[in-house]
Amino acid sequence: MHRWEGVDEFVAVAETGSFTRAAKQLGVSTAQVSRQVSALEARLSTRLFYRTTRRVSATEAGQLYYQHCRQVLDALEQAERSITNMQLVPRGRLRLTAPVTYGEKSITPLVNDFVVRYPELDVEMHLTNQTLDLVAEGYDLAVRMGKLKDSTLMARRLASRTLYVCASPDYLATHGTPHSLSELANHNCLLGNLDYWRFQEAGQPRNVRVNGNIRCDSGRALLDAALKGIGIVQLPDYYVQAAVDSRRLIPVLTHYQEDDDGIWAVYPHNRHLSPKVRLLLDFFAESLA
Repeated sequence: MHRWEGVDEFVAVAETGSFTRAAKQLGVSTAQVSRQVSALEARLSTRLFYRTTRRVSATEAGQLYYQHCRQVLDALEQAERSITNMQLVPRGRLRLTAPVTYGEKSITPLVNDFVVRYPELDVEMHLTNQTLDLVAEGYDLAVRMGKLKDSTLMARRLASRTLYVCASPDYLATHGTPHSLSELANHNCLLGNLDYWRFQEAGQPRNVRVNGNIRCDSGRALLDAALKGIGIVQLPDYYVQAAVDSRRLIPVLTHYQEDDDGIWAVYPHNRHLSPKVRLLLDFFAESLA
């Protein structure tokens, strides 16, 4: 049994005082309105209207039932309006994660701009270089770098990044400039999490094992070491671009430079992507392009 059947028809009759006007308001036949109200009365085991040839008026039970039904329909209308407004104006919680340095430099300022535009959002942002499980941990979106592993996540390319191999002028003046990949064995190479650097040779990717006296999982620390002339470093452009532009670091082995990596937004597979996430994706793509 459908508890909502007949309620719309009942309320329309109660408000218009006529089965005919109620039918016109609802866009149905008068006979259908009459059937639905009669079925509702049978289900409730009470008469809701007094019917005469000239007038329809609510009984005492009908008046009480109308008051409750009107409140319920008003609440339902408000709920639907809230959902519709959510489609138009992003609001509610938004959880995202991004790598630490790129997140601090490029993502968090954009998120702050997005919140200025949509102040009803409640944003939780986690900056980490770990790869989090978005579904298990309830994240709406993650920004990830480089080549993506196969997964069930959806991905959208936001921008590109360039890997530079560079060193300070003082280091190169003292130790010479490498011109081939094999010459890296003769240089102090500042290492991050990996013991190899990525290149491209004759159109094919090539990883070259390197060694040095500093290993650190912080790109900022490696950048500082390179600026102080300790060794050569391979870092993405968002670490070194300003130093390269000011000639405090000099790019080397540029003809072996790998093709640009992607900067990606990934999110759980959901064909009904929420408007706030879709708007943030568009905002990131437009701002980072």
